[in-house]
Amino acid sequence: MTSAPAAIEAPSGKGAGDENFPVGSWLLPARLRPHVMAFYDFVRAADDVADHPSLSPDDKLARLGQFKAALLGDATIDLPKAASLRASLAQTGVTPRHALDLLAAFSQDALQRRYADWSELLGYCALSASPVGRYLLDLHGEPAALYACSDPLCDALQVLNHLQDCQSDYRALDRVYLPLASFAAAGVDPTALAEPKASPAMRRVLDDALAGVDGLLRQAQDLPRRLQSRRLAAESAIILEIARRLAELLRRQDPLATRVALGKPGFFWTAGLALARLQWWRKPPLLGPAMPSSGR
Repeated sequence: MTSAPAAIEAPSGKGAGDENFPVGSWLLPARLRPHVMAFYDFVRAADDVADHPSLSPDDKLARLGQFKAALLGDATIDLPKAASLRASLAQTGVTPRHALDLLAAFSQDALQRRYADWSELLGYCALSASPVGRYLLDLHGEPAALYACSDPLCDALQVLNHLQDCQSDYRALDRVYLPLASFAAAGVDPTALAEPKASPAMRRVLDDALAGVDGLLRQAQDLPRRLQSRRLAAESAIILEIARRLAELLRRQDPLATRVALGKPGFFWTAGLALARLQWWRKPPLLGPAMPSSGR
C-alpha cells in the first residue's frame, strides 16, 4: 500500500521567501541551486509537520518516520520531496546524514518543549541548525574542518529565529526555546512570554540569549574568508551580516510587542554592506588557521 503525500505532509504555506536568509540564491553556482532547493523543500515539509499545532506528538513522529523511510529509499511511500532529495544526494555524493539529523530535531520538537540551559539548547541546535551549513559545505566540496565556523553561524541564526518567534512558539505550541536557567536567573517564568510586552526581567532573558548569539557569531566570523568557493563566501558573508543586524534589532526592539525583522529594504542594505566588506577581506590558505579578526 502506497502512502500518498497528502496523507503525510501538513503544509504551512511557508516557503523560501519567508526565511531570514537567502535560500538557493543567484549567488550560488547555477548548477547547485536545484540541489539546494531539493534539500530545502524536503526540510521545509518535514518542519511543517513538526510545527503543526493540530497534530498529536505520535502523529508527528509517525509522519516524520515516513519522511525518513522515503529518503532512505522505501518505495512504498509516495513522497516526491524525499525522492527528489534522494536523487540529488546520489548525484552530488552528499551524505543523507544532514537531512536525517534535521529529521531527528523535528522529532525532538514533537516531544520536548523546554530546554534547561544554554548547553542543552545548543545540543538541539546541533541537530536543527548545524546540518544546514554542513550540507552546503559538503555540496560545494569544502573541507569538513570548516564545520567549526559554519555550525556556530547556523546555531546563531536558529537562536535569533527563536527570539523572533518566542511569543508565537509559546502561545501556539507551548514551546520555549530560551533556557529555563535564564528565566530563573531573572526571577521570571516562561508565562512572561504571553505578555503584550517584555518586562525588565523578561528583557534580561532576551539579552542573555543575545549574549550567547554574540559568542556564536565571533566563532563564525572567519567563515567567508576561509571558503574556497567565492560564491558561497559571498552568501555566507551576507548571512553573517544578517545575523548581526537581527541581533542589533532584537536588542533595540521588543519581540513580544512587535515582529522584529529586517524587511526587504533592510535585507538589501545588509546584503550590500556584507558584499562591500567582503571585497576588503584577504583570503588565507584553504586549510590554514583562521585569520585574526579586525572587527566588524
